[in-house]
Amino acid sequence: MIASIRQFLLVACVASLAAGCSTMRAPSGADPLEGFNRSMHGFNEVLDAAVLRPLAKGYDAITPSEVQTCVGNFFSNLKNISNAFNNLLQGKPGRAGSDLCRFALNSTLGILGFADVATELGFQKSEEDFGQTLGVWGVKPGPYLVLPLLGPSTVRDASGRVVDSPLNPVRHVDDVPTRNSLFALDIIDTRARLLPATDLVDRVALDKYAFIRDAFLARRESLIRDGAVDPKSRDEEEPDDGAFLEPLNTPFRAALEDHAWPVNAVAEGFTLPTHHQQSARARAALGLPVPADVDQANELH
Repeated sequence: MIASIRQFLLVACVASLAAGCSTMRAPSGADPLEGFNRSMHGFNEVLDAAVLRPLAKGYDAITPSEVQTCVGNFFSNLKNISNAFNNLLQGKPGRAGSDLCRFALNSTLGILGFADVATELGFQKSEEDFGQTLGVWGVKPGPYLVLPLLGPSTVRDASGRVVDSPLNPVRHVDDVPTRNSLFALDIIDTRARLLPATDLVDRVALDKYAFIRDAFLARRESLIRDGAVDPKSRDEEEPDDGAFLEPLNTPFRAALEDHAWPVNAVAEGFTLPTHHQQSARARAALGLPVPADVDQANELH
């Protein structure tokens, strides 16, 4: 789960930098509680800077990468129980069975989950929770909500935590110091794995709150659809034939119009006058047919 979050944030950071999406934006329609959420986001940022980030950096500095991998595998294996439960509720018994197989294999052959044997054997990991299950059932996410200590959520996802919480085996450890130590280790290990992603967000996002909110909401919707493209946006995003070349063609078409040449004839195999012959590459970019007898000398120019 942590690897997918980190990968998503890294990709989202690069995309936002390229598209200029890290600029300040107006309040989102999905965020009517923005005033409260920004205050809570600020509180969490202060707590992170004062406590979690220093602990995570220290843990990352002194803990060998092999040990961090084992720790991450251990807690990830425990999550397979919740994954199986929610996959079953979502009507995906095959994935639920795969999650149970993962838990059994990693808990035995993987020595309590410290080694991810199941992935090596071809059992793919799921990432499910009851918030996603409610989404599959048609429950709307409700307003975006920043929870103290827990961070980004929605009203729907926050209520889902009540169901997921008892499915975490750590909560059933009788010895309180051991249970609390496991919770603390999970939090610090998770924060350490997110250090590269959060450092990048700090550098590129002019409005960190808005960036995290939008990335979180988009990712949650993607998880509910198991990564499938939203059918509602597919028609809007599919370009018409030749749309990718249209921005390149526009200046050239304007030049054609200046010479009173029939622009619509471009698609019909219109050929430029001899003194305006283009190279094969330029003609292809314009959408013009490339004659077999193109003057090779022109290609050199």
